[in-house]
Amino acid sequence: MNDSLIALWREGRTRFTQLLDKTAASDLSKRNGNSPNSAGFLIRHIAEVELLFAKNVFGLAEVKIVAKTLIAGKDTGEWTNLEELKEMAVYSATMLEKAISLQENWEQVIETKEFGKKTKAEALGRITTHTAYHAGQLALVLKYGQ
Repeated sequence: MNDSLIALWREGRTRFTQLLDKTAASDLSKRNGNSPNSAGFLIRHIAEVELLFAKNVFGLAEVKIVAKTLIAGKDTGEWTNLEELKEMAVYSATMLEKAISLQENWEQVIETKEFGKKTKAEALGRITTHTAYHAGQLALVLKYGQ
């Protein structure tokens, strides 16, 4: 079952990874209209939340994460290093995939202050759609942003 769920997660994440492959350093400060979030912020935020899910939801203790976008609560303009952002996105993918592969009971209920009580299966749906949601925002910033 875990292999099927990893395949589902990987496919859902392609909305993000395909954009990341096309992102240039000059894109990172772009915003779409009055949007509060730059492309760099969105990339960092996606990776951070994936890492938080791997660690706090799926229990992968080895994950190292300082959730700067969540701590700041807004785009501070500091996410402009493309290589660093890409490395973080690869790290988050690796860690979340490992966390998914280690799960044994997808019906186990977990509780977080962010989204309350969910089964692990529901939490996987949540992180998959979170990444896709922000990937959609990233796509608009890359296409129309200035």
